[in-house]
Amino acid sequence: MAIANSELIRALRETAWRLENGADYAWGYHGACNCGNLLQVITRLSKVEITRFAQTSVGEWTELAEDYCGATNTPVDMLISELQKLGLTATDIHNLEYLQDKSVLEKLAGGFRWLRRNVREDVVIYFKTFADVLEARISNGSNSTIKEAAESNKKRRKSIPALIS
Repeated sequence: MAIANSELIRALRETAWRLENGADYAWGYHGACNCGNLLQVITRLSKVEITRFAQTSVGEWTELAEDYCGATNTPVDMLISELQKLGLTATDIHNLEYLQDKSVLEKLAGGFRWLRRNVREDVVIYFKTFADVLEARISNGSNSTIKEAAESNKKRRKSIPALIS
């Protein structure tokens, strides 16, 4: 599971809030799907810019994350890099798109249930619950790499302008 850190928790909560309050949402559109909306929050790029960068490769976010190569510096790899710097793995990216992490689903209000990937309300619930799970890991001290994540977040903030230029 992702490295629990305050920056990731904040980004998940802000993304959920934006979706609840009418942000564009379209699961089949790179810039407005689950990961696309999260990328809008962490990079401040528009859905159009994110889509243009994502389409420099072929596939959906799950496949893009699996094919990620940090050495190429292609636009899509820079986006995946931003998600990874935030503490997410390729598996987390897949789970964000498909709402499938069982450790998150087990913590849903009312107990475990499957959520639908293309339903805005389910995405909001998943993102909020994921943030709650990560927050609990920090509170319980079960996340041994919080310091690493903080350092990574400092580096990520410095690299975001490179995405825009």
